Amino acid sequence: MLKVTHPFDALMDITARPPTVFVKGEGSYLWDDAGKRYLDFIQGWAVNCLGHAPAVMAEAIAAQARLLITPSPAYYNAASLKLAKALVDLSCFDQVFFANSGAEANEGAIKLARKYGTLRNGGAFEIITFAGGFHGRTLATMSASGKKAFEPLFEPKVPGFRKARLNDLASVKELINGNTVAVMLEPIQGEAGVWPTTDKFLQDLRALTKEHGLLLIVDEIQTGVGRTGKLFHYEHAGITPDIMTLGKGIGGGVPLAALLATEKASCFEHGDQGGTFNGNPLMCAVGLAVLEQVSEPAFLKAAADAGLFLEAELQKLAARHGLGEVRGRGLLLALDLKLPIGPAIVAQALDAGLLLNSPQPDALRFMPALNVTREEIAEMIGQLDTILTKCGAARRVP
Repeated sequence: MLKVTHPFDALMDITARPPTVFVKGEGSYLWDDAGKRYLDFIQGWAVNCLGHAPAVMAEAIAAQARLLITPSPAYYNAASLKLAKALVDLSCFDQVFFANSGAEANEGAIKLARKYGTLRNGGAFEIITFAGGFHGRTLATMSASGKKAFEPLFEPKVPGFRKARLNDLASVKELINGNTVAVMLEPIQGEAGVWPTTDKFLQDLRALTKEHGLLLIVDEIQTGVGRTGKLFHYEHAGITPDIMTLGKGIGGGVPLAALLATEKASCFEHGDQGGTFNGNPLMCAVGLAVLEQVSEPAFLKAAADAGLFLEAELQKLAARHGLGEVRGRGLLLALDLKLPIGPAIVAQALDAGLLLNSPQPDALRFMPALNVTREEIAEMIGQLDTILTKCGAARRVP
């Protein structure tokens, strides 16, 4: 029997964590239990779109908690109706199913596509996904993902997912057969190291799926809700997907996700889908408060401008240190380090009071709050510049 000797030991050891314990957050900053302040450019993996502890979210939680927390998903509640209507009005979709996590939303998208295949496409069930993609940690979403580390885990996985190559339309065409019902992808592959699709590829993919009568599913768990400078990434390409999933930013830090579909693709029947906490008014009230702020044109423009400033500053930093390209869009960017030094930089940044993420050993990923300021971006760039110089990664260009 394991004897718990430290509070850390009471948590399952599922990832390497530093001994830092955070107790407070405000905007772009976190404080640990020793009072040390950290500049946060991870923000819960693109979750805290309004930063830490924004007043608008705290007020929404308090107000809704005094009214109604959850009446059961067997009944309508006002907050979920308002949020669903807002999402429909702001997107190309007609109906919404709320979930608690991005993985759960993606699981729902897979179910919906297979139901569509059963009812309207001769029993087709296969979904083409992409090498390098990440769709969650349920068995089905791990199977849909193209993450190499997942391949040996929890076998046997869910069959029916064939992997194409990002930005390679021919590789998609080669996989289409009589069993294919949909194509599912992230517009920007975040966990793989921030690898974006081109707008042209998305446009050609939409044309291809229409030609073959297939559904197009966009996983906007990481790119949605203003992250790339538009409310939803698919808008950049000017396409109309059949299904979209949202998570992370839609809740601004609380567990909320959404599965959206066009009228054509919405084919669940009673009993097909559900969940005890799905669409509960407490989380939906928060989601509505977040969406109302993020969807404002002035907010989206400011986020897009911040993304351009961050990209330009990272490009200058890369040139000074002889590093590689800056990839991504808006406030979801990566810096190619050219060498597997990402984890070392992350560790040194933590010591210096800066939170960074290295999704792959040779890259850093930047996911600040959407309302991050130029001063905060400049502060991060200055700290990273110092770290790159000290860690021996610097190869300054004369």
